[in-house]
Parts: sequence; structure tokens; C-alpha cells
Amino acid sequence: MKIEQNKVVTLTYELRILDENNEQNLIETATEEQPMVFIYGMSGLPEQFEESLQGLNTGDNFDFKLDTEDGYGEYNEEAVVELPINVFEVDGSVPNDMLEEGNYIPMADSEGNQLQGRVHEVGEETVTMDFNHPLAGKQLFFKGKVQDVRDATKEEIDHGHVHGEGGHQH
Repeated sequence: MKIEQNKVVTLTYELRILDENNEQNLIETATEEQPMVFIYGMSGLPEQFEESLQGLNTGDNFDFKLDTEDGYGEYNEEAVVELPINVFEVDGSVPNDMLEEGNYIPMADSEGNQLQGRVHEVGEETVTMDFNHPLAGKQLFFKGKVQDVRDATKEEIDHGHVHGEGGHQH
């Protein structure tokens, strides 16, 4: 079966990015035991990622690169913001271990949009948060294999995610 709109796709892959020496470093692996499973056209992944897989069949190998603009975009300095430390208080105090550099904290902006922020720096009265995607500013190198392609069920399409093995359980 061919990868196209509304198909459930199961992949194994290795994701590499370039380090400061311009060498590819492995940063993520999807294995046969823990593959990536998504509905083509509904994954929320970069559009070019899905387009690079379109038309492939079960058993096909893939090897492609996403340039920064086709992945998670350029690193945006304006997405690094300083917030008052009291923003992180729960019941009058900041929970232990919450504000450690590198921690990701779910937050919402003033319009209620959900964001993931990474603690960049903790000061006495402020916390510097980075709201860039962790892969912003990076070229992405994917190499892997299409393990399975099947039709998505009506329920999966209605819910916008895969059910069953590798997907969401209700």
C-alpha cells in the first residue's frame, strides 16, 4: 500500500543533525519495537517531512534531508523571553526542581495557546525561557524504512490520531 492522504504510516528511522564540526550526530531513533506511527496529512510534523515520504510503499527505504526552513524554521531570538519568577509559583511557591536549566515546562501564552518552554537561565527574580522548537535552526537528516501502510479508520480520521498498536488508546 502506498503512503498518501489518510493512511496510517509506521516508520523506523534515525534522525541526525549537524554538530559544531559539521558532522552528523544521531539524536533520535524510532525502532521496530517503538516505531513512529501517524496519519499522513494529520501528523503535525513538518509538511516537507510528509511530502518526502509520499508515494512510498511498505518495505521501502528512505533517506532525505530537511533544510531549516522545511523543518522547524530558523532559531528566533525573540522566542527567548525573560519572565518573572512568580509566574512559576504553584500555591505560593515554586515547586522543587521545576526551574532547572534544560527542563521543559508546559505553558500558555496570553491567548491560551499551549507552548513548551525550555528553562534557559534562572535568576533571583526572573527566568529566561526559550520557546523555540528544540530542532529550530537545524538541518534534519532522516534515514529509515516504511514498516507498514494501512487505511486509517473513520474513527481515527475523526479523532485526528492513530488508535491501537503504536497509537492512542481510548
